[in-house]
Amino acid sequence: MKKLAYIAVLLFTMSIAFTSCREEKKTPDEKIEETIDNMGEDVDEASDDVKDAMEDVKDEIEEAKEDSQ
Repeated sequence: MKKLAYIAVLLFTMSIAFTSCREEKKTPDEKIEETIDNMGEDVDEASDDVKDAMEDVKDEIEEAKEDSQ
């Protein structure tokens, strides 16, 4: 009887371990939505980089003007 209980506990534990670790498959709509979100984030990052570069150029121009006076 103990062996049967141990086997049942072992099977239950293994079934929980294997079924809870599976990665859910995404539907095509979810994949598209994720791709669009990622693209939006990339565009925002690129926009921030361009803005920073423009500010750096502006600062360098102002410094050059001050140095030339």
